[in-house]
Amino acid sequence: MKVPLLDLTRQYETIRDEIHATAEEVFASQQFILGPKVEELERNIAGYCGCPFAVGVSSGTDALLISLMSAGVGPEDIVVTTPFTFFATAGSITRIGARPLFVDIDPATYNLDPVALEQTIALLDAPQKKRLKAIIPVHLYGQCAEMEPILRFARENNLIVIEDAAQAIGSEYRWGDGRVSRAGSMGDYGCFSFFPSKNLGAFGDGGVVTACDKEIFHRLKILRVHGSEPKYYHHVIGGNFRLDAFQAAVLTVKLKRLEEWTGKRISNAGRYRKLFEEKRLKHLSLPLEKAGRHVYNQFVVKAEKRDELRAFLSQKGIGTEVYYPVPLHLQQCYRDLGYKPGDFPVCEDAAKKTLALPIFPELTETELAYVVDSISEFFLKK
Repeated sequence: MKVPLLDLTRQYETIRDEIHATAEEVFASQQFILGPKVEELERNIAGYCGCPFAVGVSSGTDALLISLMSAGVGPEDIVVTTPFTFFATAGSITRIGARPLFVDIDPATYNLDPVALEQTIALLDAPQKKRLKAIIPVHLYGQCAEMEPILRFARENNLIVIEDAAQAIGSEYRWGDGRVSRAGSMGDYGCFSFFPSKNLGAFGDGGVVTACDKEIFHRLKILRVHGSEPKYYHHVIGGNFRLDAFQAAVLTVKLKRLEEWTGKRISNAGRYRKLFEEKRLKHLSLPLEKAGRHVYNQFVVKAEKRDELRAFLSQKGIGTEVYYPVPLHLQQCYRDLGYKPGDFPVCEDAAKKTLALPIFPELTETELAYVVDSISEFFLKK
């Protein structure tokens, strides 16, 4: 049996006719850049995320970049983030001339550790603390970071908070007082990716920035079109960060089904847990669900013999992925930051041992059982 890590063709078959109809509307209008389709998506995304405002942009990476620009982050500023994330998180910081400051992760959720955050900042000298400008917590794999202590720390230190929610649309965070907030509605900015493999994926690149402040919303809209307002009059320098109307139309169709697809991902995760519990495997750590809603962009397990397991599953026809084999602080392009192996032991351990299994909504129970049986077979041989 073959079980792909992700099969978008199954999803497409369920929405083919509606996609063709909305595509024809865009083609007939000949309006491909911004316009009504983008505005409709922005309204719908804002409502879905529990924010007053959303600005469609060209990618999840550009969502981070335009947010940093809007926040006034620039050369010599310091932005705190995690070394265990997709490269765009730190890459966007570097692209505007700022310096990423990495903080180790929670061993259970793989998200930025608030305790490590305070410890790291406490070690900075006075000039470095003056250069601190922002924090980018990442809601990795579809689960919100510990936003309450992160936001408290940010307020105490006058720092901008930019949520990297690229993998986490629809995920929820439960506060200590019982309130529930959706990813992208808690910080100053919420950055989402519509890369095709995301829970809400476009037919190409795309992204959005959510915000609760009207002034930020207005600034983002200006920066998205080269900093012009009105057209051809530039008081600031922005970029070409526009979302295509076609992608917005596709995403509007898909957004109607996102809750259904998310429910199936959560159901698949529950099925995995039950099957693994029945196997009584002691060699595998399953994802930890904290208070709130995990939307499972990835279902990531942890195993001592990760690479051997992955090779075995490949032989069995099962698709897997390693997110992420080389932490950002050990990437060659960041050697100048001065980090070395051992600086972030929790992150480095996760990079060596974690593995993503298939979790997409259309996965069948037979396929799920085959994945679990194959993993059990691997460990029984050891």
